[in-house]
Amino acid sequence: MASEIRDINLWPSGELKIEWVRRHMPLLDTIQKQFSETQPFKGLKIALSVHLEAKTAHLCEVLATGGAEMYVTGSNPLSTQDDVAAALVHEGLNVFALHGATQEEYMRGIRKVLEAGPNVIIDDGGDLVTTIHNEYPHLVPNVIGGCEETTTGILRLQAMDRAGKLRFPMMLVNDAACKHFFDNRYGTGQSVWDGINRTTNLIVAGKTVVVAGYGWCGKGVAMRAKGQGAKVIVTEVDPIKAMEAVMDGFSVMTMRQASPLGDIFITVTGCNEVISTEDFKVMKDGAICCNAGHFDVEVSVADLHRMAVKEAPARNNITAYTLADGKVIYVIAEGRLVNLAAGDGHPAEIMDMSFAIQALSAEWVVKHRDELSSKPGEMLHNVPGETDRRVAELKLADWGIAIDHLTKEQKEYLYGK
Repeated sequence: MASEIRDINLWPSGELKIEWVRRHMPLLDTIQKQFSETQPFKGLKIALSVHLEAKTAHLCEVLATGGAEMYVTGSNPLSTQDDVAAALVHEGLNVFALHGATQEEYMRGIRKVLEAGPNVIIDDGGDLVTTIHNEYPHLVPNVIGGCEETTTGILRLQAMDRAGKLRFPMMLVNDAACKHFFDNRYGTGQSVWDGINRTTNLIVAGKTVVVAGYGWCGKGVAMRAKGQGAKVIVTEVDPIKAMEAVMDGFSVMTMRQASPLGDIFITVTGCNEVISTEDFKVMKDGAICCNAGHFDVEVSVADLHRMAVKEAPARNNITAYTLADGKVIYVIAEGRLVNLAAGDGHPAEIMDMSFAIQALSAEWVVKHRDELSSKPGEMLHNVPGETDRRVAELKLADWGIAIDHLTKEQKEYLYGK
């Protein structure tokens, strides 16, 4: 099966990017050395759909070192980096991804990796899992199981599992402590602002930032906004999270109340139409909207398109929508993931932990294939605690940090003999 990428001649640039992250991902380096000896994926095909940039490329290398035959596509058309895709093809992996792909081209990449007949699926957002169930049911029996990277994907899996439609086990990687505590909070917090700052070249200090959603990602985005000197407003639908935001020192109100006040709006909810027509009507002239949730439905660009009398590029990766009253609203990266569509994604050290969880979870699925439930409604599995602890211990060791350990007497005091 021939790869489908933009230009194989771009591979030297992509290789430089991958080499940079290799030097800053020591956990994956350790796992790669282990996999080279144990070959946990020997004879297996892995289909992977994750944002296709350098850190993901290194994860693919680690899985390939473990014996996997890799079939790789992106999980967002604007986050695919063509030179990185070319570098992976140059290394001998099968890649089907284009930056700026149309929806048809994007889905062709999804279908191509599935048509290989994968045994393990590594997904980011759920497109691989839903597509194999809907379009390739005859290939489902080949699948041992898989891993899901994001909150959005887990929500889709949970809906499938409740309906009894999920037919193979999936590991909830996003719910692992070493994933959501660090990736979602510190990774998203930094990478979202990397994307906004480099794209707008505007100061954040003194502005009012509206963060929609106060889950782990929203916490990180709000924290970084505060650190840059912004006044921060949080909008929420969960009263407990709203209360937490208040106690963290942020203003909390409805989106309708926040819309006239915000200078920069960032959606981090996993839902749709978080910012829509009535909100756009009352926004300031020059308000900037962007999205840090998985799909491009949180900021309703379709509503803006209907409302606008003019649409034009304002700057690279920024679209200006002029409304009937002359007011201009800006949208970054077409409302797609701002940290990847307008940046390089999470820092390498953060993704080192997340992808270590991914690699070890994929290994766990293969090793425990005969123990996992095959009953409808029981297909979702948490990452084992020992996997989380191992990743944390590796990271502390890399930092040169030692921690205390319980004595025998302390263990007996806490847990009994």
